[in-house]
Amino acid sequence: MSTIKEIENEIIEEFEIFGEDWEAKYEYLIDLGRSLPLIKEENKTDDKIIQGCQSRVWLDSEKKDGKLFFFADSDAIITKGMVALMIRVFSGQPPKDIIEAKLEFINAIGLKEHLSPTRANGLVSMINRMKLEAVRMS
Repeated sequence: MSTIKEIENEIIEEFEIFGEDWEAKYEYLIDLGRSLPLIKEENKTDDKIIQGCQSRVWLDSEKKDGKLFFFADSDAIITKGMVALMIRVFSGQPPKDIIEAKLEFINAIGLKEHLSPTRANGLVSMINRMKLEAVRMS
């Protein structure tokens, strides 16, 4: 299993392929959303909704063999891609590593600066919720 830093570096390399073409980067983000490990329908409950996101985002997690695994869904395609990206980085990692992650790839790929303020706030809310789950399960 790759470390969080190794996964971040892979994502940076993948986004570098598109150069400054943000339309292509958004398309790639949408494609990532299609591969999202989906939350079970019965777990799409109000307590699983991430507060602070403009669209609805459900997040569930489970701990197995000392590692945390995430499942999610969203009713917005860009947001679904964003949560898929975060799940790719965090899922399968030990809670301690999730808590300590700096997530430098977000700035490196220019994601935060190219999101609307509400989507950027949603991204921060996703990260905070995933780290909170890691604290809760550590």
